[in-house]
Parts: sequence; structure tokens; C-alpha cells
Amino acid sequence: MQRSSRPIRKMTLDRLENTLSVRGLTEYIQLLLEDDRQLQRVWVTGEVSSVHEHNRGLFFTLADPEGEAAINCVVWNTQRFKLGWEPKRGEQIIALGNIKLYSKRGEYKLTVFQCLPAGEGLQELRYQQLRSRLQAEGLFDRERKRPLPSHPRTIAVVTSPTAAAWGDIKRTLHQRYPGLTVLFSPATVQGMEAPDSIVRAIDLVDRDRRAEVLILARGGGSVEDLACFNDERVVRAIVTCKIPVITGIGHQRDESLADLVADYSAHTPTAAAEIVVPSLERLIDEHEDRVTRLVETVRERIDREFDRLEFLQQKLTRFPRTSRQLLQATGRVELLKHKLNALDPNAVLQRGYAVVREEDGSIVRSSGELAIDRPLTIQLGTGRVKVKVIAIEE
Repeated sequence: MQRSSRPIRKMTLDRLENTLSVRGLTEYIQLLLEDDRQLQRVWVTGEVSSVHEHNRGLFFTLADPEGEAAINCVVWNTQRFKLGWEPKRGEQIIALGNIKLYSKRGEYKLTVFQCLPAGEGLQELRYQQLRSRLQAEGLFDRERKRPLPSHPRTIAVVTSPTAAAWGDIKRTLHQRYPGLTVLFSPATVQGMEAPDSIVRAIDLVDRDRRAEVLILARGGGSVEDLACFNDERVVRAIVTCKIPVITGIGHQRDESLADLVADYSAHTPTAAAEIVVPSLERLIDEHEDRVTRLVETVRERIDREFDRLEFLQQKLTRFPRTSRQLLQATGRVELLKHKLNALDPNAVLQRGYAVVREEDGSIVRSSGELAIDRPLTIQLGTGRVKVKVIAIEE
């Protein structure tokens, strides 16, 4: 059976009649908030988690001591000089103000008229206690930090897959060092689940064992957004990581406990990527510089050796051939030559002498050593003669 489309059409038209535009919804919420008499003058207590100077006023955030809620606040310059106490990060304050909704961003703020101190904030106290304990363990010491590899081939990155930081790091690494292997270990970098997620991502890189250095990164944000990088679990994971860790968290003004224990801390994710690898242009320049210095060194050595050779040749040319030392040495050589000639047995034989030898080659020195019919060899100046003894005369 075919159903009628009229009820559906009528219901759709009814819904369209009740639909609000974004502007209409925002104005309705604004009306509810700003017309509420209690919200027109309200005292709010909380911990100042962040403070930012602006040319129009002082912007700060009031957070619940347990970190479960926060509200953005502003003190305009026209009201700032009337404050009894100016907010400072980590302090517990009581703020008087009213609620204003800013339609362009769809967010509300507490416009503050007055501030009073209410003691040290619980979150700041916990942060300072943890920082002091870690510092006492020596985890911030410069001697503990490991040097970054000069030319790594494999780099691991821990950050959110949807964050702009991941795109900035990939682009920077590709531009500076083409062909580099980048291992991505995704993690949640904001919220209650972030600390455990970051610890798991670092552990995954550790167990993989391919990376030579690790980048832990996140873009800028409020103190509440970056709170996970002050978590002790994250700090311990960085300390126990087997490879050097470089952090690129937030903006230049931000500093977390993770930055303090990292082997190197950069101000931004892009800066971390620039530090961890040299640029291709710098590598080319370094190579050309080494080649130039090597060629210059070889040339200098060749020039020195040529100069030395020329010096020796000139010295040899100037050496006097009839010097006293040379004449004395020549005379001594001639004397030794004559002595050797005089002692030469062949020279003696040439003068008419002969040498009588036994069959075994021994020289006969006395007739008493001989016997009748004993064969002998007589060595003359030229040639030899074999004879027999026929008579012996004393």
C-alpha cells in the first residue's frame, strides 16, 4: 500500500518554521545570559591558569582547582587601573564581573571589574611540588641530556594525526632533508586521555627500535590544553626513552615539564623539525667547504715539498767537492783499499807464492803433517796442480 506524503511534508514545514539561524540562536543565548540579574554582577573564585597581555586589556583564564572546568576572563584597560589585585598565573583569586557573549565566536567571557587574592592555587601548588621533586632527582640536569644525532636517517614523531603540528613537521622535514624516513606514532595531545596516549606512543617508538631521534610536538594552546605535558607519566616516559627526545610544544612563551626533561627543547613544532635535521643546502655547503679545504691542504703540502726539494738541490750544488772533510774521507778510503789488497791471498799468489792443501782443503803448514804417496793440491797464482809426496825433507 502506497503511503501518503502529506503528513511527512506537513511535519517538515512545521520544523522549518521553528528553525533558528545561527545569529538568531546566538542572540537568544545572549539575551538569556546578559539579562540574567545574577550574572550581571557575580563573584567567581578560581585559579588563574594563564595570563596574556593585550593592547586592549588583560586576558586570563580562571580554572577549577581540579581542572574540570574553566572560564575565559578579560579586564579592559579602562577598568584595569581600578583593580585591587592584578591576576597572576598560579594564584587563587576571587573575581567580580558580568557575563558577556561574543557572537562572532559564539563564546562567552567574564568581564572583570575587580579582583581579590584568595591564596595560592591548588594546581600551581601541585605543579611546583612535582617540579621540585623532579629537579631533586636530577632529571633537569644538563649532564643527563643526550646529544642529538647530526645526520639521522630515521625520525619518529609523536603528535596528533589531525593537528597542524604534524603537517608542519612533515613539510619541514621533506624540504630540508629529502629521502628521510619519518615514523609516525599518533597520540592524543589534549584532554584527560592525553597522558596515557602519549606514553603509549613513546613506548611504541622505543619498542620499534628503528628511529634515531624522537620529536614530541603540539601546537599552541591554553595552559589547560597543554596540561598533559606537565603530567608525571609523560615526563617519566621521556626520561626512560632509549633515544634522544626533542620537544616542540606550544609557542615560544610556553614551557612544560616535558620541555625541561627533554634532551632538547624547541619553541614550536616547526623549530623542532628544523633542529633535528640539517637543511639540504647546508649539507651541500658543508661538503663543498670540505672539498675546498682538502684541495687547499694538498696544494700547500705539495708547495712545501717542492720548496724543500729545491732547497736541498741548491744545498747540494753549493757543497764544495774539495773540502777538507771530503779529502780526508777520500784518503782514508784509499788507505783501507791498499790494506785490503795487501791482505788479499790472490795478490800474494800473484807474486810467486803457492798454497799447499790437503784433499779436504786444509792448508799444509809443516812437512811433519805429510806422508809418502799422499796426494796434495798446490794452488798457484793462476790454476791448481795435483801432486803426490815422493820424499820428505826435514
